[in-house]
Amino acid sequence: MSAWIDPAILALFIPTFFFVSVTPGMCMTLAMTLGMSIGLRRTLHMMWGELIGVALVSVLSVLGVAAVMLNYPTLFHLFKYVGGAYLLWLGIQLWRSRGSMAFSTQSDARVSTPWSLAMQGFVTAIANPKGWAFMVSLLPPFISPAQPLGPQITALVALILVIEFSCLVLYASGGRTLRHFLARSGNVRLMNRIAGTLMMGVGLWLALG
Repeated sequence: MSAWIDPAILALFIPTFFFVSVTPGMCMTLAMTLGMSIGLRRTLHMMWGELIGVALVSVLSVLGVAAVMLNYPTLFHLFKYVGGAYLLWLGIQLWRSRGSMAFSTQSDARVSTPWSLAMQGFVTAIANPKGWAFMVSLLPPFISPAQPLGPQITALVALILVIEFSCLVLYASGGRTLRHFLARSGNVRLMNRIAGTLMMGVGLWLALG
C-alpha cells in the first residue's frame, strides 16, 4: 500500500477519516439503533450493506460522479425521501413495539431478513448528501496524479471500509449494551421506544438533511 500512497499522506488520512467516521451521524445512529433492537450479530447484515454503499460513494466521488449528482439533485432527493420515509416507518413500528425489528420477550418474534437489513444500510449510505459532499472534499486531495489511479483508490477505499466497520461495531455494541441493561430492568417497551425514536430521527435526518 505504501508503494501506491505516500506514507505521510496515509499518516494524515487515517486519523482524519477516523475522526469523521466516529462522529455521530446517520449511519452510526442506525448501527446503534439496530444494535439495541436486534443485537450486534444481526446488525452485521446492515453493516455490509452500508459498507458497500460507502465504497460506492467513495469511488464515484473520486471519479466525479458525485459532483454531477449534487448539481442535478432531483433524482437524488427523491431517492433520499423514499429512504427517509422507509426508516421513519420502521421507527414508528418500533415505537409501537410492532414490526420485525421490535424487541420482544416472545421466542417466536419475527425477524428482519438479512437482505432488508443490508438494504437499510445501503440506502442510508447512498442517500446521505453529507456523505457525498464529504467524500468529494476529502478524497481528491489524497490522490496523486503521479501515481496510478486504480491502486490508490483501492488502498484508500480499503482503509475507509476498515475504519467505518470498526466505528459501526463500536456503536452497535453500545446499543447492545443498552439493550441488555433495559431488558434486565424489564423495560422492553421503553427500549423499543428509544430505538424507534432514534430510527425516526435517522429517517427525518435522511429526508430533510
